[in-house]
Amino acid sequence: MTTSKHVLIVGLQPQLIDFSAPDFAAFPGLNADKVLEGLNTGVRSLAALGYDASLCLTDFGDTAEDVLRNELKAKKYDCVMVGAGVRTVDTHFLLFEKIINIIHEYAPDARICFNTKPSDTADAVKRWV
Repeated sequence: MTTSKHVLIVGLQPQLIDFSAPDFAAFPGLNADKVLEGLNTGVRSLAALGYDASLCLTDFGDTAEDVLRNELKAKKYDCVMVGAGVRTVDTHFLLFEKIINIIHEYAPDARICFNTKPSDTADAVKRWV
């Protein structure tokens, strides 16, 4: 019997995002509900492929590091996917660096992957796991 691969999807708490900020101007109509639905769709699509996927949603500050660190200590993950909202927004650059370093320290054997949008999360994971 094979066991499913554990995947952690790291993203931002959608309720904390200011969608009126210039960083999000390229995404008119985007809101917290749409982001959360995209994240949940990613989890469901991975589950349909046999992966055990979990969300780790953080804020933008020092608490983000603790949330991710605690999640990675609690469970061994085969892959950690860092969402585009963390990676592609210029104001989140330092948070992205911190996240990568925490993954490196607390999940050194996990593959790291990146999506470009919620709908290609499963493709990103399948590239590496």
